[in-house]
Amino acid sequence: MAALAGVEMVTDQDAALADGRASTDALAGGLGSVIDEHLRSLPTMAASLAVQGPLALAAFLVGLAAGRRKLLADGIGRRTVVLRRLELVGYPIGLAGALVFAVGGGTASPAALAASILTAPLLVSAYVATLLRVFATPRGGRLARALAPAGRMALSDYLGQSLLGVLIFTGVGLGLTGDTPPTVVPVVAVGIFAVQLELSRRWLARYRYGPAEWVLRAVTNGERPRMRR
Repeated sequence: MAALAGVEMVTDQDAALADGRASTDALAGGLGSVIDEHLRSLPTMAASLAVQGPLALAAFLVGLAAGRRKLLADGIGRRTVVLRRLELVGYPIGLAGALVFAVGGGTASPAALAASILTAPLLVSAYVATLLRVFATPRGGRLARALAPAGRMALSDYLGQSLLGVLIFTGVGLGLTGDTPPTVVPVVAVGIFAVQLELSRRWLARYRYGPAEWVLRAVTNGERPRMRR
């Protein structure tokens, strides 16, 4: 929205466009070129990871605590009022913080990043509150059950999406990077997710965990979990 309104998102557009073209050309090459491009971007990614890593870990720990306390085991019931308050407070503050983050320079600006860190928990709480209320309805419950297999195999599906992205967009596969209209990308994403949703459903009909989830559980708990149902 900020870009469409004419807000300058980068300080040197020519340099940014040149860097984008160079990156696109590298990703359109073979396997070695793709690996080299990712290695080249590692310093930038490492700087982002220094911020995003602890934030993601904190979010996982919040989810772990909620699960251990069985916070939602009995449904939302008496928590409806709290969920509505989260929506009323979280959406305006969270969306305002997101706008400040986008207009203020993103991760390159400490002030914009601080605004995002402070307000993003409210925004995600509002999202979660809305989803919980939707899933508590009859139609929403059917939707939740349909999406559940992908949620139970989130890590496997995430890695699978990355692999499919490499095969579709980089020179390793179809090489569509730089040639795919932005309007087509969401269609591709939805198509990939639909395929993964069906594969996840079939996999979990036979196995207790996704392949990556099984490995993660084995390493975390120092045991060999039973895989087959």
